[in-house]
Amino acid sequence: MAQVHLKNITKTYGSGPKSVAVIHGISIDIEDGEFVVMVGPSGCG
Repeated sequence: MAQVHLKNITKTYGSGPKSVAVIHGISIDIEDGEFVVMVGPSGCG
């Protein structure tokens, strides 16, 4: 059975003082057969 384990994931756009962190330390376990989508406020993923 396949599994995906994501631990302490972060995503930042840009660099320096104008950088924007959009994901802050997310951890998730995805089991075999599960379907996962991350979407923003607009509903686009």
